[in-house]
Amino acid sequence: MAVRVLSSLAPARRRLVLAVVTLVAIALVGAVVLVVVTRGPDVDPVAQDEPGPVLLVPGYGGSTSGLEVLAERLRSDGRDVRVVPAAGAATGDLRERAADLGRAVDEALADTGAPSVDVVGYSAGGVVLRLYVADLGGGSTVRRAVTLSSPHHGTDLAALALSFGSDTCPEACRQLAPDSDLLRGLNAGNETPEGPAWVALWTEDDKTVVPPTSGRLDGALAYAVQDVCPGLQVGHPDVPRAPEIAAMVEAAIGTGLPTEPGPEVCGGS
Repeated sequence: MAVRVLSSLAPARRRLVLAVVTLVAIALVGAVVLVVVTRGPDVDPVAQDEPGPVLLVPGYGGSTSGLEVLAERLRSDGRDVRVVPAAGAATGDLRERAADLGRAVDEALADTGAPSVDVVGYSAGGVVLRLYVADLGGGSTVRRAVTLSSPHHGTDLAALALSFGSDTCPEACRQLAPDSDLLRGLNAGNETPEGPAWVALWTEDDKTVVPPTSGRLDGALAYAVQDVCPGLQVGHPDVPRAPEIAAMVEAAIGTGLPTEPGPEVCGGS
């Protein structure tokens, strides 16, 4: 139809119509590119040599018992450590949890006068951390962003739950299914937004984040804990409790830039 209409026009008018269509197409493409490039607010990265408070973000369901073990280990190093509780059952919209994290960051900065915070996100808490940095200004407040066994690319367990219907898979569960709208948007382009130094750790023994390599982040210092401690056996629930992983977190949030630690951390001391 469009071809017949164009062929019926005089040559000069046909050229005019084609020029207008081309300009509209360019404008539309430019609008799409603009959306991709300008996600989130402008970033003013913080100094990497000035550690501030440490915030620990729990995973799906909001249990903090494992993170309390990690918190005590980090406090023994003299750090101000705060576990960020999740509102309700912690199975709702992860974007709302990112907003809660933002309020906790603001409170920690106001309380301490520190220039920045370090944030450790366990499991779904790592996705919450990424949302905060990508969309809510966290690139200007977070110095180190550490994720522990987080389903950055989804988990097949969520997909299985979703296959039985939404009653068995609440909103956060649906958001953690592979190729969910939330993860597809979060992983488009740069997986590690500008600002913090990113570290992503995962365990090969994970039966909750499936496959375990979903814990990898492009652009981060990323490794399986077994790359450092080959004999370490630790499942998903025990990741925050493992002393070896606590030592890896300590290495990630020190004053120097993060590097993969050596086997000295494998004794757990």
